[in-house]
Amino acid sequence: MTTTPYEVAVRAEAELGEGPTWDAAAGRLLWIDILGCRVHTYDPATGRRTVRRTEQHVGAVKPRAGGGLVLNLRDGVGLLDPSDGGFRWLHREPVPGRRANDAAVAPDGSLWAGTMRYDEAPGGGTLSRVTGDGSVDVVLDDVAVSNGTGWSPDGRLMYYIDSPTRRVDVFDHADGRLSGRRTLAEIEDGAGFPDGLTVDADGCVWVALWQGSAVRRYTPEGRLDRVIELPVPLVTACAFGGAGMSDLYITTARTGLTSPHALAGSLFVVPGVGKGLAQPAFAG
Repeated sequence: MTTTPYEVAVRAEAELGEGPTWDAAAGRLLWIDILGCRVHTYDPATGRRTVRRTEQHVGAVKPRAGGGLVLNLRDGVGLLDPSDGGFRWLHREPVPGRRANDAAVAPDGSLWAGTMRYDEAPGGGTLSRVTGDGSVDVVLDDVAVSNGTGWSPDGRLMYYIDSPTRRVDVFDHADGRLSGRRTLAEIEDGAGFPDGLTVDADGCVWVALWQGSAVRRYTPEGRLDRVIELPVPLVTACAFGGAGMSDLYITTARTGLTSPHALAGSLFVVPGVGKGLAQPAFAG
């Protein structure tokens, strides 16, 4: 097991930084501040940054195949137009007391969008598969805090985190259907809670640890073999990006901290730490 040094990519004070995603077509990183209602972009080649405010809490942002962005929002899934940035709902289903959380795009271009209750009540969240035409299929309906979701390099496995369980689970995946749920890894007491995840080209699963000040890498067999330690406790998610998909970007948060570290809420990067998978864009 090895530890790896980090760098600060963007010094920020995001309340709940989340969801880093590499937008290959634009050569930029997308990330969000859920509670701050903001969508961020960062171009590591030029240092250029943009911030767009959303009208409600935003759980995830992903690129669309035809340009523009898809947003997992409090009241449903919405689209930003590639030409003028105009907004429209693809699927709107407001539920009182519930908001969007993490999301991921599957190999077939569908969006797997998670939700959770603001009070994090068990069973109050879901994981749904949303296709480009706006049809929705609830895949998991007994979730507390729907979080990290990702697929193996061949698409036959899906990894998933419901944070309060303290587990990283794995399913068999075929044609948008899941089966054979089992545990890949459990996070021990005192090490935090699993949050966002990403899968690398070797099939290893990188897991951000909320209240754990770290990102861990687990092999496909569930063996912990690498740890990235960070100076802030609320580590939320991670994703590979950059021209060679070898840099690991890590989002963090500062919400609820009584004496937050100066870097809490910043975007971190670990250059050249591995090899990520090219992520599909949403087919809608």
